Amino acid sequence: METLAMHISNGIIDGPVAAVFAAVALAAMAFCVLRGRRDLDDRLAPMAGLVAAFIFAVQMLNFPIFTAGVSGHLLGGALAAMLVGPWIGALCVAVVLVVQALVFGDGGVAMLGLNVTNMAVLGTAAAYLLIALLLRVLPRTPAGLGVTAFVSALVSVLVASMGFVFQYWLGGTTDLGGNLGSLAGTMAVAHVLIGIGEGVITATTVVTVAKVRPDLVYALRGLRSAPASAVPAVGGAR
Repeated sequence: METLAMHISNGIIDGPVAAVFAAVALAAMAFCVLRGRRDLDDRLAPMAGLVAAFIFAVQMLNFPIFTAGVSGHLLGGALAAMLVGPWIGALCVAVVLVVQALVFGDGGVAMLGLNVTNMAVLGTAAAYLLIALLLRVLPRTPAGLGVTAFVSALVSVLVASMGFVFQYWLGGTTDLGGNLGSLAGTMAVAHVLIGIGEGVITATTVVTVAKVRPDLVYALRGLRSAPASAVPAVGGAR
């Protein structure tokens, strides 16, 4: 049976730890639903569907990490956070994870709370925190937006992978070889490479959307302290 580090399979983490993170994931998703309802409108709803479909597609690409069959993949949390915001973005990633677990067997159903916590909650949150910071110090140009997207995507992938390491430390049941330090190092190195790829995809996608329809990029219009000229600076005169 294949073991997925980012899509954690049944039996990799023990039941009590999985139950705790299932509760964490449910609470986080409930909070995202409450906050996301304020943002959801006729413009954001179809965009959320497109983002979820794109994330589903990119998550089908897996990259081997351990010889025992452990692999990682692109996450999409940063892309979702930039285009539809952190609340709807986290829900998009979570919906993708649920469908993949129930329909395609990517990640164990009993481990779903762990996967949602790592990829939908931690990954998206880390990405948007960086987005909010970088877009306050970088110019609102295609280059500035691209750097923001790249860095936030890279960091979000690393944060999500370290979430798995933490969960494995709490209740890992499968021997992945070596000690916790070597596991963290292997995961970090592999996910830096994955994060670079995700950063390029995220930056390219976000900049392309911003040039055509800057009003569809949540990160540009969702930050309250952004100057009024922020959106035209990326999209140009319209």
